[in-house]
Amino acid sequence: MALLADYHTHTKYSRHHHGKGSIEDNVRVAYERGLRQVAITDHGFNQKLYGVRRADIDNVKKDIEEAKDHYPIDVLLGVEANLISSRGDIDIVDEDINNLDILLCGFHRLVKSTSRKEQFGFVLKNVFCSIFHHTSKKQIEKNTNAYINAMRKYDIDIITHLNHVCKVDVEKVARVAKETNTLIELNGKRLGMSDEEILTCYNLGCKFVIDSDAHSPDRVGDCHKGLSAILRLRIPESAVVNYNQLPTFKKEKAKKA
Repeated sequence: MALLADYHTHTKYSRHHHGKGSIEDNVRVAYERGLRQVAITDHGFNQKLYGVRRADIDNVKKDIEEAKDHYPIDVLLGVEANLISSRGDIDIVDEDINNLDILLCGFHRLVKSTSRKEQFGFVLKNVFCSIFHHTSKKQIEKNTNAYINAMRKYDIDIITHLNHVCKVDVEKVARVAKETNTLIELNGKRLGMSDEEILTCYNLGCKFVIDSDAHSPDRVGDCHKGLSAILRLRIPESAVVNYNQLPTFKKEKAKKA
């Protein structure tokens, strides 16, 4: 049994040294560790400090093509978009989609929201809740609806580190993830879900992806936490799309339709 891909890696294009290495560094490590696919998914455009710039996307594409010339591994271009409002808005527009092979989405601190009200009532409210380790039922409902709306509005391939910082009703999110064929990530750095919540996702028919969330090249393919959860909970490998198999993402499916 083997992990064949890592779809959540960051590079120097996640600014201010948030990502440590070059695209070629990530691709080289992925190849050396026996992966068949790797995605470059730097932080979305509304991440105030760390987000990739739209102006850099052409350079990202160029770096990916150069890395593919040196290593026989499939390299995908993606973005880890930010959930930026309680309505389910994310920091991606239609023009961005044309450049991407894969779309990830998660909640992050230090993002620019759609309005002052959403900045304080959604983004900062969740940050404060995480600091004080308490999220009200009303906020959980708001967060849950945000994820549900995002999955229904956008062709999101992977929800990253679910329930980290932004707490949700995992069962409700999982039902819509199943409905929209959105993958639930088991993150190599952090698991926001409890074992019970992971099993809830599985029992509802969700598919998982195990990713590293690498911010330095040496972490690419390091998916120990996610893999350990799958083994510990005895979730069959068929439920993990990059374990002994490779998925087809939504944009590629649309091309084939």
